[in-house]
Amino acid sequence: MKPARQPLDGVLLLNKPVGITSNAALQKAKWLLNAKKAGHTGTLDPFADGLLPLCFGEATKFSAYLLDADKRYRAVLQLGVTTTTGDPEGDVLDTRDVDVSCDDITTLLSRFMGEIEQIPPMHSALKHQGRPLYEYARAGIEIERPARRVQVRALEMLECSPPRVVLDVQCSAGTYIRTLAQDIGAALGCGAHLTALTRTAAGGFRREQAHTLASLEMLDISQRHALLQPADCLVAHLPAVQLDAADATALCQGRSVAHPMAPPGLTRVYAAPHVFLGLADVDAGHLVPRRLIATQQA
Repeated sequence: MKPARQPLDGVLLLNKPVGITSNAALQKAKWLLNAKKAGHTGTLDPFADGLLPLCFGEATKFSAYLLDADKRYRAVLQLGVTTTTGDPEGDVLDTRDVDVSCDDITTLLSRFMGEIEQIPPMHSALKHQGRPLYEYARAGIEIERPARRVQVRALEMLECSPPRVVLDVQCSAGTYIRTLAQDIGAALGCGAHLTALTRTAAGGFRREQAHTLASLEMLDISQRHALLQPADCLVAHLPAVQLDAADATALCQGRSVAHPMAPPGLTRVYAAPHVFLGLADVDAGHLVPRRLIATQQA
């Protein structure tokens, strides 16, 4: 008889390999940790690899805060070739000669810095009338998509040997690197698509901290569990306050508590000694519960 799954809370930094979906990676990690509840913090396409933070148990309540965080990527562009998807998984649409220098590319990149507009790709999980856009794309249906504003905070050329170009991209959540590659190629007049993509950072986490599925398989269950980071690592960028036992109990019961020294806005809340309770809004010197965990973590 298979042992019952025990509640498991925390965050696993996974280094997703090329060739599988983010959901497949999640399900494999969930099985390896014998976890009940799990979710990820933003998908990576099958052709992409790199940092994929996975949330388990109560940590899933705070996954949105990492989903909305800045990301960093190593993007490999192939100039002169455009595909239906903007990546190697699509069919080739057009092939052109590449007559651009590295100086041309460096000069152009400045146009894609800061706040820019992007039209989301048809081959994406964005939904239209309840269905993801990629379902329409597979059926040959084009849906009009409004442009969205995103932030490219840094854009550096790491390697340049046209038609191959490697970029380091730091950007806001919601930025499509495939679209960025296509737009750069269009501006150069030769077209382009991504041939490889690696997520190197998300929020305050780096790929170097992540574990591979292969390395997890070599560990026993207790060693795998020991790799989990606490749920509050997802919201470490927020200010924090400590509550005494009475106020902690009141907050966990859904009541607001007075805390005149709390900074305004959203804050992490702890009960002594350093037990994470969740998040609260600070309103007129009171902590109002926003998102609380169901079990206290020692």
